[in-house]
Amino acid sequence: MNVYLRIILLMGVIGSTVFLLSCTSGQDSGLNEKELLGKKLFFDDNLSEPVGQSCATCHTPEKGFADVYSRITSEGAVKGRFSNRNSMTCAYSSYVPPLHYNEEDETWVGGLFWDGRVNTLEEQAAQPFVNPLEMGNQDNKMITEKVRRADYYPELVKIYGVSTSVDSLFSYITDAIAAYERSDEMNPFSSKYDAWQAGECELTDQEQLGLDLFREKGLCAECHILEPDERAGKVLFTDHTYDNLGIPSNPDNPFFTVSAPYNLCGRDTMDMGLGSFLKDSAEFGKFRVPTLRNVALTAPYGHNGYFKTLEEIVHFYNVRDVADYPEPEYAATVNKDELGHLGLTLDEEAAIVAFMLTLTDGFQVR
Repeated sequence: MNVYLRIILLMGVIGSTVFLLSCTSGQDSGLNEKELLGKKLFFDDNLSEPVGQSCATCHTPEKGFADVYSRITSEGAVKGRFSNRNSMTCAYSSYVPPLHYNEEDETWVGGLFWDGRVNTLEEQAAQPFVNPLEMGNQDNKMITEKVRRADYYPELVKIYGVSTSVDSLFSYITDAIAAYERSDEMNPFSSKYDAWQAGECELTDQEQLGLDLFREKGLCAECHILEPDERAGKVLFTDHTYDNLGIPSNPDNPFFTVSAPYNLCGRDTMDMGLGSFLKDSAEFGKFRVPTLRNVALTAPYGHNGYFKTLEEIVHFYNVRDVADYPEPEYAATVNKDELGHLGLTLDEEAAIVAFMLTLTDGFQVR
């Protein structure tokens, strides 16, 4: 990586500092009672088995609500058990629509996680608690018992009332977490790009060139669209569709070392993404297009964390079909139309990266 790119990446990280402080400081963040309760649940590392892992371990503000250690895949509460996919940011996930098939565009849209397997934030919040590769609890009862012992339990009772039912109490827990995930704290729209759109600052020449390339020659905006989302009223930099980018299998994926029954195929594991969930071979190898907001913070990139830096993944988009990359993890459904041989120069790649660094939250207008 050249010196200039190191500098602009550092600027992106520095720009996130204010965002991080607003999410983790003890100061009033403007959250309502339910959102504050959800935040406490989200950051409570006593809710795993064994204790020590919270939702925020894999979705921490410092990393744009992705993995706290920027790992290829996240290690669960049980040491040595790694998830099979890179931790996708949960920021701005409140705007992802339910999974549905768009007849006009002939494509699947929406659904949470990389493979679209749930439709609501409440469903999303529920799954990691009992996933043996993540927070590792045996069942929902184990979680509710821990919450009953937590110092914030009276706050839950105040909001929802007393419940002796495991199912209802667990639904209160996921409802509160979802409320936090819908809050302005996790969806601040406070990047330099937002300030620029509001007329509060200017883009540098390189950032403006990057935006122009992002929109046109680089074809990035074909999926990371620049039209405002109807509900958010802001650009989300995703159309929520699914694509197979031709990313190779990642030989460094720690999930490959996880033993049975969690991994039955070892290094021969092949992730079929949306197609596995839908049981449809036409969708094999396709994964949801993530938002690019805070993308400078959420490395590594790709569903399997194959790319360590933004420079690497932008270069792959540009030259995949004319450079010496390993074969795709699943070749039959690879997108051959919108990436692979874009003809970008190295300076143009750097400009696109510079533009993407304007998407980091926490920007302050001087």
